[in-house]
Amino acid sequence: MDNLILINIIILVSIALIAAAVLYFVSQKFKVTENPLIAEVENCLPHANCGACGKAGCHDFARACVNTAAEDFKKLYCPVGGNAVMCQIAHLLGHPDIIKEETVAVLRCQGSCQNAPDKVEYSGIAFCRIANKISSGRSGCPNGCLRLGDCVRACPFGAISMNKETGLPVVDEDKCTSCGTCVAICPRGIYEIRPKGAQTGRVYVACNNKQKGGIARKNCKTACIACQKCAKICPDIKIENNLSYIPTTVPADKFGAELAANCPTKAIVYIGNKNKEEEVKHD
Repeated sequence: MDNLILINIIILVSIALIAAAVLYFVSQKFKVTENPLIAEVENCLPHANCGACGKAGCHDFARACVNTAAEDFKKLYCPVGGNAVMCQIAHLLGHPDIIKEETVAVLRCQGSCQNAPDKVEYSGIAFCRIANKISSGRSGCPNGCLRLGDCVRACPFGAISMNKETGLPVVDEDKCTSCGTCVAICPRGIYEIRPKGAQTGRVYVACNNKQKGGIARKNCKTACIACQKCAKICPDIKIENNLSYIPTTVPADKFGAELAANCPTKAIVYIGNKNKEEEVKHD
């Protein structure tokens, strides 16, 4: 009996040793030596692993930077690191500097407690993604902010907070990295990544309500009613599904102030080229 146990032990050990030897041989045979530049590029990155660059993470982005041809390198961009990091990587790889206009997350809704008072009471689970499936929201707007803070909890950089007075989330531009997490998490699609407009300012329609004008206005006094006054000022403005949209190509320094001043519901927000909000935006 003892001999049988010993034999079984010897057999198991032999199998383990053979398997280990095979695994070692295979790992050496098919070992891939990674370009050391990848590690150097990765060290330049902020290690947020947010996926805003379109890659699986910082390591994958670093590999793409190293393995991408010079003419295609300019298509790669790390929103979190911004121009400083991309220029550092460009110098490391011998490419020209990459300078892009900085962007920021913008909330396309002004459905505050004041502008869009509660019409119903929501007593369900306090998550926007759940509330969106079962309710149009306390304000009655089926496309507006649900004010339950999914974006606040999801933001990996702490750039979004809830304003207790208005009930709406607020984006801190100094902390926002344009990673796009808020865009992805919001079930109503009211966040958008837009150029900051450091030199020209920025202008956009802060409304996402696709209801017809009269109904939209009943739900929120700053709702876009698709009156087309903005389109008469700037023909590049698009009006679809009862909602105006100002493309980022519209020069804010040329049209911004006029568009905001002529919007009858004050749905258009103009932020000047200074870092303080000189918004023609209203209670």
